[in-house]
Amino acid sequence: MSGPNGDLGMPVEASAEGEDDGFGEAEYAAINSMLDQINSCLDHLEEKNDHLHARLQELLESNRQTRLEFQQQLGEAPSDASP
Repeated sequence: MSGPNGDLGMPVEASAEGEDDGFGEAEYAAINSMLDQINSCLDHLEEKNDHLHARLQELLESNRQTRLEFQQQLGEAPSDASP
């Protein structure tokens, strides 16, 4: 039976004691560094998202106030129901 990449399914054996797992300290340090960079980028994106959300909330409130002012100038009864 073939695996997802078309490879034959090979049973995974536990590595014998003292065998190298294929990754050295340098590889783990590089992976750790990349994960730190990804984490930093995600934190930055989250900050930008929070900022945009706050600005959109301000815009929404401003638009509500402007709509109410226009309705009052036209003599209409203000309605808070949004379609």
